Amino acid sequence: MDEMPTAEPVIVPPSDQQVQQKFDRLLERLNLSLPQRIAVAVAWVVRPEMIWVRVPLALILVVGGVFSFLPLLGIWMLPLGIMLLAIDVDPVRRWVVRTWPKIEARIRLYRAKRAKAKQQ
Repeated sequence: MDEMPTAEPVIVPPSDQQVQQKFDRLLERLNLSLPQRIAVAVAWVVRPEMIWVRVPLALILVVGGVFSFLPLLGIWMLPLGIMLLAIDVDPVRRWVVRTWPKIEARIRLYRAKRAKAKQQ
């Protein structure tokens, strides 16, 4: 008897529009978690005509986040810089959409474990 060929699962990558919609939601969620002064500045920088300010600022924030152990720099600079860079760089946007929810889930789990440990 002839064996029926098994169909391989087809993985369809998300469309550019789906990636953009997910990215917009992530950016909005990040903006809501920022202090008010920074959130206002991010809303200004995110505007399409601000690309000449946004890309250099994003690179400065990423480098500042990498060197967060130095005074005046903080780890908060890294995710903000990556998000700003993702607005204009499609591969970074796709990476952010794919990995950001996983990172947020790990942070939530870590905070929950810390809160539980403090209660004991």
